[in-house]
Amino acid sequence: MCGIVAYVGPRDAVPILTEGLARLEYRGYDSAGIAVVGRSGDLRVRKSRMRVAELAADLPARFKGGPGIGHTRWATHGEPSDVNAHPHVSGSVALVHNGIIENADELRAKLEADGVVFASETDSEVLAHLIGRSAATELEDAVRQALSQVVGTYGIAVVDTRHPGLLVAARNGSPVVLGIGQKEMFAASDVAALVRYTRQVVHLDDGELATVRADGFRTSTLDARTTRKEPSVIEADDAAYDAEGYAHFMRKEIHEQPAAVERALRGRLDGRFHTAHLGGLALDPREAREIRRVKVLGCGSAYYAGQVGAQLIEELARIPADAEPASEFRYRNPVVEADTLYVAVSQSGETYDTLAAVQELRRKGGRVLGVVNAVGSAIARECDGGVYLHAGPEIAVASTKAYTSTSVVFALLALHLGRIHDLSPADGRRIAEGLRALPGQITEILDQEDRIAGLAREFADYRSMLFIGRVRGWPVAREGAQKLKEVSYVHAEAYPASELKHGPLALIGPELPALAIIPDDELLDKNLSTLGEIRARHGRVLTLGHRALGDDAIVIPKNERELDPILLPIALQLFAYHAAVALGHDVDKPRNLAKSVTVE
Repeated sequence: MCGIVAYVGPRDAVPILTEGLARLEYRGYDSAGIAVVGRSGDLRVRKSRMRVAELAADLPARFKGGPGIGHTRWATHGEPSDVNAHPHVSGSVALVHNGIIENADELRAKLEADGVVFASETDSEVLAHLIGRSAATELEDAVRQALSQVVGTYGIAVVDTRHPGLLVAARNGSPVVLGIGQKEMFAASDVAALVRYTRQVVHLDDGELATVRADGFRTSTLDARTTRKEPSVIEADDAAYDAEGYAHFMRKEIHEQPAAVERALRGRLDGRFHTAHLGGLALDPREAREIRRVKVLGCGSAYYAGQVGAQLIEELARIPADAEPASEFRYRNPVVEADTLYVAVSQSGETYDTLAAVQELRRKGGRVLGVVNAVGSAIARECDGGVYLHAGPEIAVASTKAYTSTSVVFALLALHLGRIHDLSPADGRRIAEGLRALPGQITEILDQEDRIAGLAREFADYRSMLFIGRVRGWPVAREGAQKLKEVSYVHAEAYPASELKHGPLALIGPELPALAIIPDDELLDKNLSTLGEIRARHGRVLTLGHRALGDDAIVIPKNERELDPILLPIALQLFAYHAAVALGHDVDKPRNLAKSVTVE
């Protein structure tokens, strides 16, 4: 959600900080700020409720120095405002913070009783004062003392004019990654801020602190035990974070899906045994045969992709499977079964609710696999094994190529489990051939963009839409409604088509259009009956399937029926995108939303 950038080295920190913050704008924010240690040893701070480009343009010519820290804030405690923006200052100390300090009110009351006057409403300022008022002579010890008093999540970076050659970073539940340069070091909440300067990174673990100087770093636990970190190499390069002539990253990423799916499939299909190879599963065939249930956990689009995955696993492997929101899972005191395989899904690999669910499962002895896009992310490190999407960086808040790649990975997992269980070689070959056909078929759908855009402009005038689908079409309807509401702000509700007569039919009429997911499968006749019920009540219907079922229709190529839920959402992504454009919205940065939700 919020973004952190920090730098220590021989260069002026300011352009590095502002460039890094600009790379983190996609995460969502409402204010921005930077702080640097000036060349004369003073602390220079500039923050405001403005965009990063405006902040950079507003800086005085003499605003230079280093080390430095920068931040983009997404408000949790206190409204978006200049004073609530980060960095927060206490004496010689400046701090930026992602996360939530749960005992902030208690700590604030104690500090106020000691005479501290707070400038903001934020929980983060509490941390700044705890560090700034510490009697410790070393900055890392002051940070340790402060963090030992807090309850909650944090990713922080701290500078102190009394220690001008270093910065300190720490993590607990909110990502922090170090970047290793040539006699300079970086820190950030996301590798997007680092790729212009280095591809060598180190991910901090929860409860870990880093003391960073230009010539290197050391890491330790909160109780001062030294830890050892091995650098890894970022897969993406700087060009991956460029819109490359597209008006929006969302449209670029929609059009990147044929290549993303090819990467997800590359080297993973076995033509000899008609199965899938997923080397990161850490699950041998004997262990796979002992699985009696699969539970998929994710949030938002990751949850809907998990529903698609659960259906694929049931259909192909004949193992009972379902999906549920990770954000709800740990609060219902779940029964964790030894013969259940749990799968955690997250594009960023840092989604806090999903990470917390994984940690709860590990605590109870559950076996957890991760399906994530970001290599080296927290969920990837916490899980027993897993599969990377290799979708490439996804910048737009609304997930498109990562969602599709997730569905493809689930199809591979279902094929793998199915061939270990009872899926025949002939059916394995059929599914594998269907998977190989996906990139070309996605391209065919993208070639219809002009027609889909025209329909989107027409339907954007409605205030609300109903998305309906049966069985395989039901999670597609949910994802389609999600996309429309999050980027166009048109109210959209998804409902199982079979449930239409059990309530929603009361809403049907000329003022409420429906988007019906109707593939050519064994439920076609049932879906045609539902279509008739809507039209009999003068409801306008836009159909999505393999044939034109009226004047308002999007027709896509047909794959194997089990794989249709991978193709159907592509058209809905284009529909949502062009509806949002028609309404004049900022497609890549929808209001109130963030790309990576790293707080509860």
